[in-house]
Amino acid sequence: MGNVTAGVAAKFAFFPPDPPTYDVYKDEGGKLVFSSVTADKNMEVHLLDTKGGNKIVATFWRHPLARFTLLYSHGNAADLGQMHELFIELRSHLRVNIMSYDYSGYGASTGKPSEFNTYYDIEAVYNCLKNEYEIRQEDLIVYGQSVGSGPTLHLASRLKKLRAVVLHSAILSGIRVLYPVKLTFWFDIFKNIDKIRHVSSPVLVIHGTEDEIVDLSHGKRLWELSKEKYDPLWVKGGGHCNLETYPEYIKHLRKFINAMEKLSLTKPQQSKKQLTSDGSITENINIQKLRMMCRK
Repeated sequence: MGNVTAGVAAKFAFFPPDPPTYDVYKDEGGKLVFSSVTADKNMEVHLLDTKGGNKIVATFWRHPLARFTLLYSHGNAADLGQMHELFIELRSHLRVNIMSYDYSGYGASTGKPSEFNTYYDIEAVYNCLKNEYEIRQEDLIVYGQSVGSGPTLHLASRLKKLRAVVLHSAILSGIRVLYPVKLTFWFDIFKNIDKIRHVSSPVLVIHGTEDEIVDLSHGKRLWELSKEKYDPLWVKGGGHCNLETYPEYIKHLRKFINAMEKLSLTKPQQSKKQLTSDGSITENINIQKLRMMCRK
């Protein structure tokens, strides 16, 4: 068992870019500035205190016509300096605000990365959205890419009024990346397979059919276990770190946002149903089975 635990820890190690791809500093007026981003009046930088005792960097990308805010948790081998171009694209195409953050030990965030620190990190970011921007759960979509699905489902399993959840190349759990086990062991990490059962919001799953790091079966099983299913996107030929380059990625996300806007104007739907891309409801469908993370 010790060898298994060590194997998971090794395989599931965090890989923050070294050196970080950006820095955060204060300008002459005392405003926090993100070094690798051209001045943008619609982007604000925060340094947030977490329950783990760390200070993490968060960036809020505002869209003037946004109906929803996307809380984005990135993969294990990137920091915010590598992600900002994607956030600008998502903000533009989806017409949403984007709140992004770096885990403890990533980028200009202090501390060391760990499973529980990612939970403390996302909780601090959510509190910032709630207190600084007065974002309601009903207007918040949480988005987790790869290892980011861990903190995403941690939050989504606790907040019952979230508008929706997006799981991008997500994992069932750390052990299941390595072995197709059926039981959840005490030493496992990011136990998404258990947490997804406690999520009440609509769930969109996006996964590449040729994902070489986290097998497609992870995405299919998470979709199957979701109470409120939205049409999944299985990107044909897609790998683990390139789904954003496929045209269907942004097209499907746009349909999803539109469906959530329609849903927000109607009564909550019964659980155990599947939401379709036009906002209608169909009965559940089954699928099955089970393999780890990244980003360019």
